[in-house]
Amino acid sequence: MDSRCPNLLLPLLFLAAALAPPSSEATAAPAGVIRLRTSGKRGLQPAPRRRRRRTPPCTTALSSASSRTRVTARAAGSATPPRPPTSPPPTSSSSRPAARASSRSSTMSPRSSCSRCALRTSPPPPLKLSLVNGVLFTGGSAKQGLYFETIKKVFQYVLDKNDAGEQFPLFAQCLGFELVSMIVSKDNNILEKFDALNQASTLQFPSYDFEGSVFQRFDPDLIKKVSTSCLVMQQHRYGISPRRLQEKDALSSFFKILTTSPDENGKVYVSTVQAHKYPITCTQWHPEKAIFEWRNPVIPHSKDAVQVTQHFANHFISQARKSPNRPPADKVLDYLIYNYSPTGKKLKSFEEVYVFS
Repeated sequence: MDSRCPNLLLPLLFLAAALAPPSSEATAAPAGVIRLRTSGKRGLQPAPRRRRRRTPPCTTALSSASSRTRVTARAAGSATPPRPPTSPPPTSSSSRPAARASSRSSTMSPRSSCSRCALRTSPPPPLKLSLVNGVLFTGGSAKQGLYFETIKKVFQYVLDKNDAGEQFPLFAQCLGFELVSMIVSKDNNILEKFDALNQASTLQFPSYDFEGSVFQRFDPDLIKKVSTSCLVMQQHRYGISPRRLQEKDALSSFFKILTTSPDENGKVYVSTVQAHKYPITCTQWHPEKAIFEWRNPVIPHSKDAVQVTQHFANHFISQARKSPNRPPADKVLDYLIYNYSPTGKKLKSFEEVYVFS
């Protein structure tokens, strides 16, 4: 050892001793020595590589903790389809899901007037339509007969009110959208068959121009989620393909396609549309099920699914609030849904239904 560097010997020996692996005979470190752990079985292990989870094309998140918030319009009439043969009581002439019959909304201002009038299968008198600020066409199965004729008259009423400069919105879903498509196209055979019964699905956006539409309320993150995760519920056998809608001049000039969805076989149908010139929005899917229907485990109840429903409800509410109609409260009371009691027995499609005799 070079005698010119006597002061380096002790530090080097100390460092070598500190870095040396522990012997099999003695594993305890001498007093005053800090022993570094080495890699290997008994030392620090390298951080395991985390596998990237492959997100499936469409995932459904169910949450039992989802809020059962009630959603409704400020004052809306609801056209009710004929009572299914299996629905009690047998003397009833029409029914509607209770999920769309709630009369108050927690999202509403305390000053708002929230009411629901049932526009039953008999042709609604002008009095009933004059008491509401918008109309909802519910789901169902009746595509002919008295109910279809009633829907035609109510739809024309919606067009006339808006053409006269008075805001009067319409929201139609599932059967409602199908009937509106038949009315606008003047073709009762316009619908096509799809396999979308009991299916949670995504919404695909052919265009991201949301100006003036319900999707303008969605933040970019929710738009992404609804296009990749199953946040909406489908329950239909019929619909209309984008190609058929675009080829039919009456439909393409009336509606703008907002979303499409694939059925169980990948066949694509139009799932959301908005009228170019009217406050009319239609969905082939069921926005109400995420909040109100709990019997079917396929229905998504995640926070995001509920938020999608809430946005649609708030959009309809905001349009109904623009209506200048302010009917006297005493005249509205006779037609409110409060005058009827719901039933929830032996129902296949819904957990609770209002039956009108």
